[in-house]
Amino acid sequence: MPKAETDLPRPEFRPAIPAAFSLLHSTVTRRWLLFAALALFAFLIRLPQLGERPMHTDESVNAFLIGKLLAGDQYRYDPQDRHGPLLYVVAEPLVKLLGAKNLSDLTETQLRLIPVLVGSTMVLLFGAAVDLFGLIPCLVAALLFALAPLPVYYSRYFIHETLFVAATLGLILAGWRTLQNPGILSAALTGGCAALMLACKETAIIHFFALGIGLLCVRLLKPSLPYPPAKVLATMLVIFVATGILLFTWFGQNWSGLTDLVRAMPRFAARASGEGHEKPFGYYGHLLDPLFILVFVAVAGAYAAICDVVSSRSKAGLFIAIYGLVIFLIYSAIPYKTPWLALNLWLPFSLLCGVGAAAFGKLLTKPAARWGAGLACGFFLLALFAQTKLLVFQHPADEKNPFAYAHTSEDLLQLPVRLAELAREKHIAQPRIAVVAADAWPLPWYLRKFSCVGYWQPGQAAGAADFFITTSEVPGPLAAQLQGFRPDFFGARPNVLLILWSPSATHVLAP
Repeated sequence: MPKAETDLPRPEFRPAIPAAFSLLHSTVTRRWLLFAALALFAFLIRLPQLGERPMHTDESVNAFLIGKLLAGDQYRYDPQDRHGPLLYVVAEPLVKLLGAKNLSDLTETQLRLIPVLVGSTMVLLFGAAVDLFGLIPCLVAALLFALAPLPVYYSRYFIHETLFVAATLGLILAGWRTLQNPGILSAALTGGCAALMLACKETAIIHFFALGIGLLCVRLLKPSLPYPPAKVLATMLVIFVATGILLFTWFGQNWSGLTDLVRAMPRFAARASGEGHEKPFGYYGHLLDPLFILVFVAVAGAYAAICDVVSSRSKAGLFIAIYGLVIFLIYSAIPYKTPWLALNLWLPFSLLCGVGAAAFGKLLTKPAARWGAGLACGFFLLALFAQTKLLVFQHPADEKNPFAYAHTSEDLLQLPVRLAELAREKHIAQPRIAVVAADAWPLPWYLRKFSCVGYWQPGQAAGAADFFITTSEVPGPLAAQLQGFRPDFFGARPNVLLILWSPSATHVLAP
């Protein structure tokens, strides 16, 4: 008897999946999609209100240099405290693309978009570190970079630090890959990233030393780590030197940049003594983790990294632990400290937190424990984001904000507004403005839309002007000249007052 129709085997239904969608089943593809989503998340966090925080003095100096490049001036590396050229190499074409043709066209949003893009891309870069550190450590590090207040605050700052830390991560990834699988491409990337670090900040030498100590310690513990072939090392060196020369000479236009770089080293060594920025040894610990919650996780990560080496597993965790410890001790021992330098410590710190989180995760075998740990992590991330909202968006320039270091006061934003208002009242189309101050920054940024502005040091004769801007200490000859002028007071930054002097109704200006 033939089988009934209902007893016949049914054909298996397999929907046709386009090749593009089948890629989603790839582990590598899923990893990159995950980190791309985190990078987008980081970008969306950093993007709002870019133009609302006042420009810090360092930002205004960098903006002024971009304005000079837009005006056609040739870039010259300044060893007196202007750091390297990479920020300007990246910024100039981007602000041109955004429509800026000169200094007066520039906006805070245009300039700060550069570190925003770099900081967000760095979150994506952690996806390339998974093969080195593991998925969970890189995921934790990416989350901490995406939403913690320290990296978010300074990746909205038009300074060199975010580019420097991104280049450091690139050097670690490319260098480790070169050690594991020596090749010309990875060696070229290693040399290029090292050159980019130096072209960001001269303090790259400190990091080269710390990275070398970490590599040496790992090699002593595990002598099996291979040495790269001579041609690979030569490639690194050639790319490092060639890229450095290209950037510091501004693509061959200013060869004195190389000698200036050599002269810069004694200057930065002298500045390490403090020069008014002295802080105690434990200063960075407070910035990295005020509640010492992450420190506990990072220490667990360091312990887990040591255990991995003992059990012949990954050496990368121990390398980053030693590098982080060395760089932390060096930065803490140097008297000169500013809060944005803590961003350099955040890279090894966040990776160690990731290693520690992965180690704790292995100890949680019961589902209830895993759910509890997941909820605790969720609450912690929410608390971290609340701190970011408070410090980055609600009170970004407040004196109590630990990241707003010697920051420009919001009160100063009213000075150019008041100046334009007074010029209209007195029917002065192009007011002559004389700024007399030992340190006028960030006024060159905020007065960039006025065409007739001059800057003088105290004691120099400023001559006749429609308006004067001075500090609270007005030199004697200038004080006599300001008879008949009315003062308006503006806070520039903590303990710094600026005075806008405008002629009274009865005052007659000198020709």
